[in-house]
Amino acid sequence: MTAAVFGASLVAPCSGHADETGLSLWIPGQFGSFAAVPGQPGLAFTALYYHPSVSASGEKAFLQGGRFEAGLQGRGDLVFAGPSYIFATPVLGGQASVSLLGVGGQSWAQVAATLTGPHGNAISGQRSQSVTSFGDLIPQAALKWNQGVNNFMIYGEGDIPVGDYNATRLVTVGLGHGAIDGGAGYTYLNPTTGYEFSAVAGVTYNFINPSTQYQNGVDAHLDVGASRFLSKQLNVGIVGYVFQQITGDQGAGARLGAFQSRVAGVGPQLNYFFPVTDKIAGVLNVKGYKEFAAENRPEGWNVWATLVFSAAPTQKP
Repeated sequence: MTAAVFGASLVAPCSGHADETGLSLWIPGQFGSFAAVPGQPGLAFTALYYHPSVSASGEKAFLQGGRFEAGLQGRGDLVFAGPSYIFATPVLGGQASVSLLGVGGQSWAQVAATLTGPHGNAISGQRSQSVTSFGDLIPQAALKWNQGVNNFMIYGEGDIPVGDYNATRLVTVGLGHGAIDGGAGYTYLNPTTGYEFSAVAGVTYNFINPSTQYQNGVDAHLDVGASRFLSKQLNVGIVGYVFQQITGDQGAGARLGAFQSRVAGVGPQLNYFFPVTDKIAGVLNVKGYKEFAAENRPEGWNVWATLVFSAAPTQKP
């Protein structure tokens, strides 16, 4: 079960839209159950489908490419995929892993009004736009330790802004700037009772967007998950997250001031563990979140479906 359990936690960070729209690099909900559990050494592959659907009333305005957009609606159909590798040789007494994900898919957005154009011209009227393209690259490294039913993790990651980004568009796939994120996690996993609990907290630092001279503030985030095995293959539970911007936005492009954002979400999850061959194990994770308590950020719901193939546990003679 160890390799498959690792697969459920192997969700590297995903890039969001430009910070001026009220969204961030860190997508809340990236980590969930089994986040800190070590896995089976070897190569693994992750494929993740992410569908967000968000909206904000016309009373809330967001900056995008120098424009004030109001009455925002957005959704996406994005696929993140890439390899990871778990090292057999211990590092600082723990298990080291590295991964790299790329992203591609479609993003759509609609606004009820553009209040101010780039040169101060007043513009009104509903408009929408859809973009299908490739996004940024997301590298990640992690260290995990196991002590009986207790598991611990530290991780670090970054955004390499090579994706399709254009500040003049209403919607984009690339982030438009670099960012780094790091944090720590804990998982309680009791094979006897079948109960599990995980929590991962982290902080994101965003570099300035050179196209808009906008720099998002420092973000703090907490992802949690609790679950129980109904059988050796089937695990169900709940997941949740809290995202809070702890410093204000800045830069010449930050014309809305500090614009600190917040959002929370909660929902169900399901994990299904299955053998592929005698050397490969698979896990399917499906989870969904309903958002609430949003401030300076669109609010809605999102669904994740993650499929991971990794090295199967070594069979004992």
